[in-house]
Amino acid sequence: MSLHENETESVAIALLRDGFGRVQDGLERLLSEAEPRMLRFRASSHSNSMAWLAWHLTRIQDDHFTHLARALDGDSTLEQCWIAKHWVTRFNLSYRQLDTGFGHSSDQVADFGMYDGEYLLGYHRDVHEQAMGILSALHEADLSTVIDRRWNPPVTAGVRLISVLNETASHLGQAEFLCGIYADQSGGGKA
Repeated sequence: MSLHENETESVAIALLRDGFGRVQDGLERLLSEAEPRMLRFRASSHSNSMAWLAWHLTRIQDDHFTHLARALDGDSTLEQCWIAKHWVTRFNLSYRQLDTGFGHSSDQVADFGMYDGEYLLGYHRDVHEQAMGILSALHEADLSTVIDRRWNPPVTAGVRLISVLNETASHLGQAEFLCGIYADQSGGGKA
């Protein structure tokens, strides 16, 4: 998308859309050919698996974008894709229903249990589509709206969006790094 493709969209929002689009593209590339053994791979017993990282970054995006939409529109009934599109049932994880993976222990990561790249991609595609819809509805002035007063200073929509973009891009990078380690250890060269 050109930064001037949608003349009513601010440059800031266009940049956010581009950033989240890059995370989506990277996850698509990573998971499109990933097989369960690679998705299960952990570089050590204390590290995350690629599957867990893909799920976690998607859960964070789903959770935080839904909260953002509700905070900006008090009448919003928007639900997380995790619930609304029944991904929680399809994944059938041992975690609490709205768990995002934040603060998970090594044992919780080991208990993840979903190593189907198509499910991971399907869930992320739904979340990405919803996130792009939320971003499309934003105006530049929305970015300075306080949406979370639990922090000092209170968190604005813009700060939350940058935080989510940073976290999702970081976890994608970690998953890509694991892919390289897996390829090296399995003797397959490029994964």
